[in-house]
Amino acid sequence: MTVNMATYTISIAVKIFFLFQVVTVIAYPFKEDYITQKLDHFNNQDLRYFKQRILIQDKWWGTSSSPVFFYTGNEGNIEQFWNNTGFVFDIAPKFNALVVFAEHRYYGKSLPFGPVDSFTSDNVGYLSINQVLADFALIITSVKRKLNIKAPVISFGGSYGGMLTAYLKLKYPGIIQGGIAASAPVLSIVNPTYRDRYFFQSVTKSFADEGCADKIRTTIKHITIKKDYAVISNKFNLCKPLTDEAGLNQFLGWIRNAFVTIAMVNYPYPASFLGNLPGFPVKKSCDIISKEFSVNPYDGLAQVVSMLYGDKQCHDIYKEYVACSDTSGCGVGNDGLAWDYQACTELLSPGGTNSKTDMFADMPFTMDDRKNYCSQRWNVTDWSTFNEIDFGMESINQTSNIIFSNGNLDPWHGGGVRIFYDIYRILLRFYRSFFCFLQVLYSIKDRLISLIVIGGAHHLDLRGQNPLDPPSVRQVRKMEEHYIEKWIREY
Repeated sequence: MTVNMATYTISIAVKIFFLFQVVTVIAYPFKEDYITQKLDHFNNQDLRYFKQRILIQDKWWGTSSSPVFFYTGNEGNIEQFWNNTGFVFDIAPKFNALVVFAEHRYYGKSLPFGPVDSFTSDNVGYLSINQVLADFALIITSVKRKLNIKAPVISFGGSYGGMLTAYLKLKYPGIIQGGIAASAPVLSIVNPTYRDRYFFQSVTKSFADEGCADKIRTTIKHITIKKDYAVISNKFNLCKPLTDEAGLNQFLGWIRNAFVTIAMVNYPYPASFLGNLPGFPVKKSCDIISKEFSVNPYDGLAQVVSMLYGDKQCHDIYKEYVACSDTSGCGVGNDGLAWDYQACTELLSPGGTNSKTDMFADMPFTMDDRKNYCSQRWNVTDWSTFNEIDFGMESINQTSNIIFSNGNLDPWHGGGVRIFYDIYRILLRFYRSFFCFLQVLYSIKDRLISLIVIGGAHHLDLRGQNPLDPPSVRQVRKMEEHYIEKWIREY
């Protein structure tokens, strides 16, 4: 572990005015450090190393008998997750916990071969989940050894990071005592039925519930049939006017990506996690679309898309959205490249859209399409099946001390561990008027716990407490805190 511990303060407080209320979002300062990691943990003859970034907050840490709260970084700069995982900081003082966030290899500043050479065909192959889990295990071991910590480690992760928390507990059970795997779509990765059945249908349902999915579908169909490139380019303020079918497909993917993102971060208050969006952005979007639909539906669609991408002089649809092997979106820049590679090798994403079961353009993306793309882009002709072998539900059922939480508004919830979810939907239909929330708790001998956050979008429970939080997420956080306390006590 290196000794440079430069302290960065992202911000002290950001005041957001929403519905005449002031919501204060606190960002905690961190100490940045780097761990020296082997490039290939499983080849003793490969002596190459790289620097992996970690963020630390020791403000509340008590003694060597105080626990470590460890975040399993996922597909992006680790600072982004530090600033959007306030739950960890809300409860850390109670437990006198040391907080450590680890950046995922090949993301952010943790680039083994630098920002240019890390993604060549010769170098990108060291980006794999097994290498990542070994990274995390060694970071935890290194931190505990340096600080002489004798206490347990509790892991936290959201989305793909939640999967990594669950995998870490399964792969290295002695490294962490327990974990919160929020919005972790473990089933969608290993089971194509979950992957293809739920995601885009769930996005569509979010907008259908607010009354505008059919209007969106109608408008997109009109765009695909008319193909009036000049009108589209003008209405959506495109930097480069559309001229052909290829450009139209890029535009339609750009549109789809906007609605996917809005559905994922449908939080009850303004947030900047995946874009600067207002509170309840799905409802806001539907209000705009419904208002403009009878006059000029293109205008409504354009306003909603600009709500995510920003009100710019013009939109460069090739920079704001990059088509890739993950139809739900890879992101842009080097982080987008890394995720594209992972989606080709280990993390199979949702399929295409069809305009029938979803509200988007008919843009199929079959397994053969994926193979062709991945072969041309990364020289990958097949993908690993280790997820099904090492990390399928049969394997996860053999582990313990994991909470799987999912929000019913999150498009990824269909691939999450949601025991008795169908029963929950039936109960909710009959008792909606009597309960402000319904929480489903399932436990296998108190080892694996599944929680449903009613009114919750993508890992809302990991975000910091907010006056506008729905009652269900407050209850889920209390339940998570209860189990964390139990796991620490049992260590």
